[in-house]
Amino acid sequence: MIATRDESMPRSFRDPSGFVVDYRGRILRAVNSNGVPDLEAFLLTPTARNAMEAGKLVRSVRIPPGEVSEAVLRHEYVLEHERIPFPAYPYEWPPEMLRAAGNLTLELAINALEDGFGLKDATPYNVLFRGPEPVFVDVLSFERRQPCASVWMAYAQFVRTILLPLLVNGRSGLPLDRILLGHRDGLEPEAVYQWAGFWRRLTRPFLSLVTLPTLFGRGLGEGVSGTWGDASRYHPKPAGSEEQARYVLKGILKKCARQLAAVAPDVSRRESRWSGYMDHKSLYTATQFKEKEDFVAEALEIAKPRNLLDVGANEGHFSFIAAGQGASVVAIDSDPHVVGKIWRHASRRGLDVLPLVVDLTHPTPAMGWRNQECASFLHRSRGGFDMVMMLAVIHHMLVTERVPLEDLLALISELTREYALIEFVGPEDPMFQRIVRGREDLYEHLTKAAFEAAAASHFELVKSTQINGLHRWLYLFRRLHATG
Repeated sequence: MIATRDESMPRSFRDPSGFVVDYRGRILRAVNSNGVPDLEAFLLTPTARNAMEAGKLVRSVRIPPGEVSEAVLRHEYVLEHERIPFPAYPYEWPPEMLRAAGNLTLELAINALEDGFGLKDATPYNVLFRGPEPVFVDVLSFERRQPCASVWMAYAQFVRTILLPLLVNGRSGLPLDRILLGHRDGLEPEAVYQWAGFWRRLTRPFLSLVTLPTLFGRGLGEGVSGTWGDASRYHPKPAGSEEQARYVLKGILKKCARQLAAVAPDVSRRESRWSGYMDHKSLYTATQFKEKEDFVAEALEIAKPRNLLDVGANEGHFSFIAAGQGASVVAIDSDPHVVGKIWRHASRRGLDVLPLVVDLTHPTPAMGWRNQECASFLHRSRGGFDMVMMLAVIHHMLVTERVPLEDLLALISELTREYALIEFVGPEDPMFQRIVRGREDLYEHLTKAAFEAAAASHFELVKSTQINGLHRWLYLFRRLHATG
């Protein structure tokens, strides 16, 4: 969202046909008169109706003129969209989710083509995720196309914001947040060309996505009429017939689908420090792990959270338990490899789990114009969950990032409306000793008693247990003055 001169009514600004506001918890889209004809016609198409019914296009209903009194919304045409439970942005997604957003974009573009509409925008910011499922949310991106137009004008944007970030991520390992946080509009082929090196430039898919566009682009500014050096390149000649134009456009979109498949993450080779942790890197015996599972299940039964934040989710084992007991889960971890695995698993099983690449010690900042287009992760999260779950993670935050215990507990209290489920790992624990690297004396104060005393400032204890044979304790807390 973007703030206007009326700071009390944040709104978007990038589409000349209208804007979106979050009005008292309702997501409203005011549409300018120039955008109404195309919008109304599109919403009546089979593409729009079928996509809404399938949950792939945001559900939208027109509200009566004058229902909203604020001046900024005094438009004749206002839609109300369904509210996506937790908005998350492309720089918080693992590569698998960016690919899913690209696939949805192409699917809708191909379907709309049959209804006489084109997709004028192809940015991943048009997509949010409802659990693991992508939802296209910008209904104003569809416009009537000229019958003989045979060029997809959003192709370059699709390449910059989806294909090239996936290509660079897959070939270099550079995380998407490092790419997209600094490049909202994606990567230019010329920049990737400089990085790629001579031999890689000649391989697929670099050749078609990077090398040829860069070499052709060097002709810009030469002033040769009708070539790359002239503005006429942006006004291509129409096709000979509507049928020919539709055939060419469909070919372009199918080519994009092949390119997207070519830059898809190779999950068979995606390993990291934390992948496979539950299988062969964990310190728990089978009996000890069962104790932990049982405690978590009992805590979920007591709390019955409608929505839950799982911090340090790893591969999502406990997120899936929570989702199986009816919670809508946002699962965060700093490792994109394990987050991608969560997404694949949740998507296959239809579990209400939204996995995000977020490090709570370095949470996503506010982004965009005046830092108000995309809210920070903490702004979106504060008071947004019935339960915050932090299992086998806070000792990493206390030691590796040196976050003060009081500050960490205060943040947990801000994020949850009611319950917190926390695993405390004492200094005697082998994993704790591994991460302190011989500096145990610096953390001798982080005892069980100190933890419980600090937690008492924010929470009342509901139940707790020690995992047999380990210096690890599980706690279910209820927030003081809980709002649940």
